[in-house]
Amino acid sequence: MVNVAIVGGGPAGLMAAEVLAGAGCRVTVYDGMPSLARKLLLAGKSGLNLTHSEPWERFVARYRPAAPALLAALDAFRPDALVAWANALGADCFVGSSGRVFPKAMKASPLLRAWLRRLAADGVAVKTRHRWTGFSDKGLTFETPDGAVEVAADATLFALGGASWPRLGSNAAWVAPFRAIGVDIADFRPANAGFDVEWDAPFIERFAGAPVKSVTATSDAGTTPGEFVVSRHGIEGSLVYVHSAALRDRLDRDGKADMVIDLVPGRSAERLARDLGRQDAKASFSNRLRKGAGLDGVKAGLAWLFSTEEERRDPVRLAARLKALPIPLARIRPIEEAISSAGGVRFSAIDDRFMLKARPGVFVAGEMLDWEAPTGGYLLTGCFATGRAAASGIVNWLDAA
Repeated sequence: MVNVAIVGGGPAGLMAAEVLAGAGCRVTVYDGMPSLARKLLLAGKSGLNLTHSEPWERFVARYRPAAPALLAALDAFRPDALVAWANALGADCFVGSSGRVFPKAMKASPLLRAWLRRLAADGVAVKTRHRWTGFSDKGLTFETPDGAVEVAADATLFALGGASWPRLGSNAAWVAPFRAIGVDIADFRPANAGFDVEWDAPFIERFAGAPVKSVTATSDAGTTPGEFVVSRHGIEGSLVYVHSAALRDRLDRDGKADMVIDLVPGRSAERLARDLGRQDAKASFSNRLRKGAGLDGVKAGLAWLFSTEEERRDPVRLAARLKALPIPLARIRPIEEAISSAGGVRFSAIDDRFMLKARPGVFVAGEMLDWEAPTGGYLLTGCFATGRAAASGIVNWLDAA
């Protein structure tokens, strides 16, 4: 029986372990933390979003520009297959109003417990508190509570994650050893992250923590409806994350970027101008905005902050501004705060089995690879799918050896 070492016990690593054990391999999962899948557990605290139910063509497009490289892996484990897999573990998934798919229990812990029981029954061994420190002549070196150990395996799969949430284990410490053996790696950048905005003091004292609901946002990624939150440092939330990659790239390219908000998506600019024009010109801006546009609270605060005095006095110009209010972004938040990261092992550094070209017998999966996707179940689906694909690649490589 062949021995396969899996380094990293998150979704990608555990999915690979399941496939490999089913193929008759002796599998050992090594993880540096005291327990497995800590990032999955934290993500599931507010509702474990496993995948998304939207049409396949739209779903795959969420992974651009890496979609072509991921297509085969995603196609082999589509969202409906992932749901069937989760249901078999007792998760009993449902589709929310947004099209996102969740287990009925919402949390990750019941699914993870059932999964680990099944893996143990399949003979998968788990060694926690084993922090990978590099390659050796024998194979792999780990730091453990009992000192350094070396491990030999017939094949190795790395699923050590990216660079976000480092306190949970994804600290990108693997990058230097991989580069040392000639693996081409794109530098990590924050993804699905908030942005700093230079608010003025009165605005932030009044509105920090306020949700901005029922708006649309526009960037190079297109226009999408949703909501976000004003924080003390800037903006964050689901609508921001949809646009974070495009806004981050524009900031990197041009040194500046705006997230453009339509505060009144239900009304045209023409109608809004008529409604505003009916208001008493001598009334306060807040009253004209409330009566003419139905805006108050944080939306009114944003309208005041990012419009000029001339615009506020002219109904046509004010309507145009309310329909396209630019929020100037100073910088993206640090990668330590990001939900996920962009960057990692470039697809040019692996073959179609997810094996490193620089190190035969060593495979990679999950967020170690250079891809990103928005929140909404796409991140987890990508990790599950690449874990399965890399495991299948290992089986193929071992059979051909």
